[in-house]
Amino acid sequence: MRSRTLTLLAATVSTGLVLTACGANSSDSGGTGSSSASSSAPAAAGGASGKVGVILPETATSARWEAFDKPMLTAALTAQGFEVDVQNAQGDNQKFSTLADGFISSGVKVLVIAPGDPAVGAAVEAKAKTAGIPVIDYDRPSLGGSADYYVSFDNEKVGQLQGQAMADALKSKPGAGVVQIEGAPTDNNATLFTQGQDSVLEPLFSAGTLKRIQKQPINDWDNQLGGTTFEQIFTANGGKVDGVVAANDGLAGAVITILKKNGLNGKVPVTGQDATADGLMAVMRGEQYMTVFKPIKEEAEATAKLAAALAKGDTAGADAIATGKLHDPKGNRDIKSVLLTPTTILEKDVKTVVTQGYVKAAEICGGDLAAKCSSLGIS
Repeated sequence: MRSRTLTLLAATVSTGLVLTACGANSSDSGGTGSSSASSSAPAAAGGASGKVGVILPETATSARWEAFDKPMLTAALTAQGFEVDVQNAQGDNQKFSTLADGFISSGVKVLVIAPGDPAVGAAVEAKAKTAGIPVIDYDRPSLGGSADYYVSFDNEKVGQLQGQAMADALKSKPGAGVVQIEGAPTDNNATLFTQGQDSVLEPLFSAGTLKRIQKQPINDWDNQLGGTTFEQIFTANGGKVDGVVAANDGLAGAVITILKKNGLNGKVPVTGQDATADGLMAVMRGEQYMTVFKPIKEEAEATAKLAAALAKGDTAGADAIATGKLHDPKGNRDIKSVLLTPTTILEKDVKTVVTQGYVKAAEICGGDLAAKCSSLGIS
């Protein structure tokens, strides 16, 4: 897909259901330990009541979970009339399981999980099923599990956008060498990102239009490991690289740090994902070629509407929302899904992310970027 100025379209996931992307986002809280957000409200717009437990995976590798998902899920579920408790497992599988056990024993109406490890997610889902509690896989699927529904983005499309951006960036350099720094091999989303990238890049590699130097997954999406791994690849290739497909903004930042050490930042296009504040600033500095914007408010609202239907036992209503499907090869089943549309963000598109409220101008427009923000109409 060719890059274009972002027009944030609402994703219609059922007849009459339109999810719009707008609203503000809390500032990035970095990685400060366990996080929670609790809110109670009477049955409201969705007519739901009771408690929904949410478990997010971590904060170390991506700012999105605390900056975007936590406040947006809290707001969307509260608007449906739920009491909401959002916890973060901080990359600890035992903590993830313990949090889930607590939610299940307390009798939550619905459990929403974004598992760091799909096997842990599947084990949690088995316990929830025994307790009669419906589970929604949020953003990441638990392969081999039993979640009733899955809400995420078209993650193969994310990879296609990254691959196409790299192809566009290197179109004037025939035979250019490309490194792919991928996400965790245990994360099915990372697998889909890679598949999407390869659907664009493999024909170019086969034709000799581009050359793959190396493709390397990074365990646990560890940014430090990603930077070290890239540096090793870079050194082994004689300090030569023309482009880097990095799977998200965190890994992109780690790559850019190594490029900067070698005087190549801004000269080698790097992809990213998540439209984080750091990623957007790198795009405006010219050090990162693009990022991928995923309107998380849409994801949160779809999850909340599914939860409201499930809490009322309205399976037909939930099915009308989750009109897509994700194939789980480990469980050999299709999971009813809401798959939303991601969008390429180039420098010229950064303003739209700010306008939609996902990042504040004050977060990205200080210091050396003040003039750039002004030129892009960001204030």
